[in-house]
Amino acid sequence: MTDATDTPTPPDGLPESLASELGQLTPEELRNTIIHAQELLQFHQETTSPIEPGPGEDILRATERDGFTEVVKQFSCADGCEDCPHGPYLYHVREEARPEGGTHLHWTFVGSVSADDE
Repeated sequence: MTDATDTPTPPDGLPESLASELGQLTPEELRNTIIHAQELLQFHQETTSPIEPGPGEDILRATERDGFTEVVKQFSCADGCEDCPHGPYLYHVREEARPEGGTHLHWTFVGSVSADDE
């Protein structure tokens, strides 16, 4: 039997009730929980995003955050531009309801980011 003082500390953001339940599971149940959690992660990553690159744009990264998606993208303009591609630039994108129904994406420009951050 393991010593209760050696119990791992749950990560920030894990609901206390879930951490408590996990602490009561057998090793086999924990392994099955891990398999299911990995399947759920894969499912969420496979869902289609409404964020699509426009003409001449490359999305370098899209990260889901609480309440918005953090998007880093760069642009290429017309042929002959010696400064292309432009960016990368950081945006916060939120899906907002339209008064007449439906939704649209609201892009908020945050600023330039270093290519080294990618």
